Amino acid sequence: MTSAASGNRALVDAPWWREAVTYQIYPRSFADADGDGTGDLAGITSRLDYLADLGVDAIWLSPFYPSPQIDYGYDVVDARGVDPALGTLADAEDLLAKAHGLGLKVIIDLIPNHTSSAHPWFTEALEAGPGSPERDRYLFRDGRGVDGDEPPTNWRSVFGEPAWTRVEDGQWYLHMFDKEEPDLNWRHPEVAEEFRSVLRWWLGLGVDGFRVDVAHGLVKALRDQHVPAGESPNSDPAVMYDVGVEDDPMWDHPDVHEIYRDWHDLISSYPGERMMVAEAWTQGPADLRGYLRSDEFEQAFNFQWLQSPWSAQQFTEAIMSTLDALRPSRAWPTWVLSNHDAVRHRTRYGDGAQALARARAATLAMLALPGAAYLYQGEELGLPHVQLPPEYQEDPWAEGGNGRDGCRVPLPWSGDAPPFGFGPGDGQPWLPQPVQWTDLTVAAQTGRTGSTLEFYRSALAARRRHVRGDEEVKFLDAPDDVIAFRRGRLKVFLNCGATPTPLPPGEVVICSGEPVVAELPPDTAVWLLGDD
Repeated sequence: MTSAASGNRALVDAPWWREAVTYQIYPRSFADADGDGTGDLAGITSRLDYLADLGVDAIWLSPFYPSPQIDYGYDVVDARGVDPALGTLADAEDLLAKAHGLGLKVIIDLIPNHTSSAHPWFTEALEAGPGSPERDRYLFRDGRGVDGDEPPTNWRSVFGEPAWTRVEDGQWYLHMFDKEEPDLNWRHPEVAEEFRSVLRWWLGLGVDGFRVDVAHGLVKALRDQHVPAGESPNSDPAVMYDVGVEDDPMWDHPDVHEIYRDWHDLISSYPGERMMVAEAWTQGPADLRGYLRSDEFEQAFNFQWLQSPWSAQQFTEAIMSTLDALRPSRAWPTWVLSNHDAVRHRTRYGDGAQALARARAATLAMLALPGAAYLYQGEELGLPHVQLPPEYQEDPWAEGGNGRDGCRVPLPWSGDAPPFGFGPGDGQPWLPQPVQWTDLTVAAQTGRTGSTLEFYRSALAARRRHVRGDEEVKFLDAPDDVIAFRRGRLKVFLNCGATPTPLPPGEVVICSGEPVVAELPPDTAVWLLGDD
């Protein structure tokens, strides 16, 4: 089998990651090997042939480390292990070996901003008390007010609660996420050395890259967040930018870059093309440049398109502003429409058949752009976001009562009823699958003309054949509701409007919907080849 990764390298003499299509796997929800209703590493390994056949270049695994699972693995107890519910270290080694045998690179999550409150370090910190070296690994501070009963700063956590929790001896500790996820003190030398050790551990086992969680947040300036009159403190950089806050003490501290330069040197000392991708929620694409220096990250997630509604104007702005912002640094962009933290883009774009058509069209346009693309498990099946009953909601970040659980429902593989081949058991998985998913399974869509799965397979194959890394994006004249650009001989059109739009002459490479001739229907994208 010729891997997608080797195919891309044949097109351009560049590192594998520059134009890779990476498939994000949420381990608890991908495939279950032992029948307990929770996905695991052995289940992933058993389905890697499916991903190679899909045509992706790499996989990214969300956290699989030992954890109390308060925040589904982002509350880590041991960054060198595997949670028993997900398998063993031997399972991880088997996964790496099979993936590499199929030509797939493997990226894993690294969680350096915080640990679980069950981590031995935090237990030691609570026992040791104020002023101890053990406590200094975290961000403990005395409170304000006469009795120290007010938090040290006015910060709010990402999950919406106060970012400080008080312990029995009166001190407070910082947690920018759940209170069971205390933030580490990155000015402490033991913290820095611990993560060097973690990197060496996984590099030694053969991982190809790391997705760095909360890359913009490791170093903080512990002072109040100053907000305009009438506004409240908020940990969302985009919200703060909208209300005029530019000096944010909790994110994007300049000292984070020293950490990543150190990591880059370490990773570069290993053979092969290893990489890091930053999850850095900044106020705009231009701010990402700081993470994409030649001695720091190879990639940084660009969330602007993911955050945009169905709109040709906003999609065009996302593309243009990203390319313009990164051009001076010669960095390569990434593109993503869905992930484990967001409402699936099919559901963001509306309801029913129209929403699916829009999701496919946006994906096709995205895959024609320069740089790397990230796909989220299940989008190739056209899965919608699921509105779960309250009794099944698990996410500690429960926005609007549903949180992120709706995009994490386990995949349907086969059959006509839950668990749809997710595992060998008969019952519903850890999050229930809708009974209406019968026609959305991998088995139901495989070989079916016009299915979303076959569309993705065709689109990824077309990308390998026709998208060249050295060809710039040139926007073409088009109606206001249409995105039109070319890269070399390839012309790309995306109709976000309500009426058909004329197409120029050209050979149709692929269309996101029904075959087109002279006009492009609404909610549809097409690639054409032409010399004019």
